[in-house]
Amino acid sequence: MSKTKRSLPRWLVGGSSIAVAMGIMNVATYGFTMLAARILGPQPYGALASVMALLMIISVLQLGLQATAARRISAEPDHVGQIEHTVLRVSYRAALAIGVLLLLLTPVIDRVLRLDNLVVAALVSVAAVPMTVMGGQAGILQGERRWSSLAMIYIANGVPKLIIGVALIAWQPTELNAMIGVVVGQFAPAVVGWFALRHVRHPGAVSDHHAARPMVREAFHNSQALFAFFALSNVDIVVARNVLDSHDAGLYAGGLILTKAVLFLPQFVVVLAFPAMASAGDRRRALTRSLSLVAGLGAVAILGALVLSGLAMVFVGGNDYSEIQDQLWLFAVLGTALSMLQLLVYSVLARQGQRSIYLVWAALVALVLLGMTVTSLAGLLAVVVSIDAALLVVLFALSLYLVREPVVQKD
Repeated sequence: MSKTKRSLPRWLVGGSSIAVAMGIMNVATYGFTMLAARILGPQPYGALASVMALLMIISVLQLGLQATAARRISAEPDHVGQIEHTVLRVSYRAALAIGVLLLLLTPVIDRVLRLDNLVVAALVSVAAVPMTVMGGQAGILQGERRWSSLAMIYIANGVPKLIIGVALIAWQPTELNAMIGVVVGQFAPAVVGWFALRHVRHPGAVSDHHAARPMVREAFHNSQALFAFFALSNVDIVVARNVLDSHDAGLYAGGLILTKAVLFLPQFVVVLAFPAMASAGDRRRALTRSLSLVAGLGAVAILGALVLSGLAMVFVGGNDYSEIQDQLWLFAVLGTALSMLQLLVYSVLARQGQRSIYLVWAALVALVLLGMTVTSLAGLLAVVVSIDAALLVVLFALSLYLVREPVVQKD
């Protein structure tokens, strides 16, 4: 092994395929949102953005299952066969349950997001089913460090949506066609995951700890923690659609394209670092190094948005969104804060902490309450950036304190 490889953290070595795959996924996702914003225009895109934000929040169940599977397999590899069986069974049942629940809530979704289109609202339930199944599949592959197969899932989670979604809105530019593209593309990664796990391991050693009930409890804990984070990172667009007029809400949604790009850019770091953060001996080093890497990537994005704001406007949506050009660097700051917060939340999940998540819930409540008092785009952006930055400082200090010793913390 070369000197360069020896100097890298163990959790980073061998995971380059994940970085490339997640880069492709994020570029494809970003390309879809950028083209949708340009083709649809501010008002229809504002509706689509609110639906995508809702799907992001719903994806906490998928990510909770993924974190549960990855943590358990990393911590107890002797039980990998049993964990695989249980995770897949729980994933399919959870997917069916969330799909039915969201279908029943279609009128509520339509009203809250002000879509005025029940079909678009109903498609949220369809997209949630394969999305949830993919979570369990990805968690198994992540825990086993099967990076190549996991990389294929991530690629399939972005490219088909870009191709199909853009083709549909180019044919007929409506939020319904855009949502159909999202739904069809969401089935692709689940099919890839099924193929990768078609030869399920024999259960082997069996432990009651890895039975369905305790796994559901952990997945529920992980999901509610991730729900708090994703609600925090996506509720602002819902607030915007209720306190701003449709034009300004659409402009805010356009700025969030850059925020999400900065948030998703270092996501591969979370995937690679999480198994190491689940190990008591590695978690402090994995946390500090991964946070440094995420902060560095964010700093580059902020500088780019500040110095090259004109170029950045091309990727946000073009001249229709020119009113927010001077504020793009703040949207990049927001994305950087959120990407670091995401890593800290996963650090809490890796050590199975609990009380730290209350801080995220408190920040969410504060954002909604304060956000509902503003009347301008600039005011809303200032509130969101300030609350997320304050949470980042507090959670970072607390996390460093809790991982100072290589033991599992129940904070």
